[in-house]
Amino acid sequence: MKALIESIVTPLVDHPEDVVVTKKEEDTKVVYHLTVHQDDVGQVIGKNGRIAKAIRTVVYAAKSDSKKRIYLDIM
Repeated sequence: MKALIESIVTPLVDHPEDVVVTKKEEDTKVVYHLTVHQDDVGQVIGKNGRIAKAIRTVVYAAKSDSKKRIYLDIM
């Protein structure tokens, strides 16, 4: 899943070397934290959050058959 998030976000940003995805697994959920360069935050979020919502939709659709919920935080 980390590779999927990185492959979606990297072409969108001006500083692809600063894209970092970390995974935090808990009992009932898995949280992926996406960190990008400060100048690229607007490009990842998009107007009215449309790009962020689209990224989350793809990630949620690609989740495995596990019982845990998946969350994506963009920082």
